[in-house]
Amino acid sequence: MTGFVIESIGGVAAVLTTLAFLPQVIKTWKSKDAKSLSMPMLLMTFLGICLWAFYGVLKGSLPLIVANSITAINAGILIFFKLKYK
Repeated sequence: MTGFVIESIGGVAAVLTTLAFLPQVIKTWKSKDAKSLSMPMLLMTFLGICLWAFYGVLKGSLPLIVANSITAINAGILIFFKLKYK
């Protein structure tokens, strides 16, 4: 595979995983209900995403840095909602 194809696959994966959190963030924000969200899952996901972003920094991979930073923000918002809407 060419570098372009490989980067394109990574780009599509980054967009999909970044956008995956958005419907949950919007739903939780609108409903003001986060009791169905698992705090351990949110914390582990947030930590994993932050580590992926850090890995991207170490590798010098802008797609990894940007996608995981945005996803970390979305996961962080869900953690905030979980704490706020007990």
